[in-house]
Amino acid sequence: MILLGAGALALAGARSTFAQPVIPGSTAFCLYEVPVDETGKRRWINLGIVQYVEATRTEVKIAYGGGAFGSGYDAKIPVTGMEEALTVVEKIRKVAAACR
Repeated sequence: MILLGAGALALAGARSTFAQPVIPGSTAFCLYEVPVDETGKRRWINLGIVQYVEATRTEVKIAYGGGAFGSGYDAKIPVTGMEEALTVVEKIRKVAAACR
């Protein structure tokens, strides 16, 4: 498992086949679209509020919007291996870099 902390703030995920345009923004409002959920709903995560990202061989988990006592949320993106997980993390990093 790879754990990235607040120093790597701007991380969230998408499947490696998921097209993600890079649109310049700001660090306060830096949107990244995660894959469509099982109901077909589209979601974007504001990378400015991501606390951490976990990458494993089966998923990339993005914890965001948390306050006290675990009040935050998470998004889980299934992956087929660690290489794909790291690719997802790298795509997130690139989007975040464009928001500076």
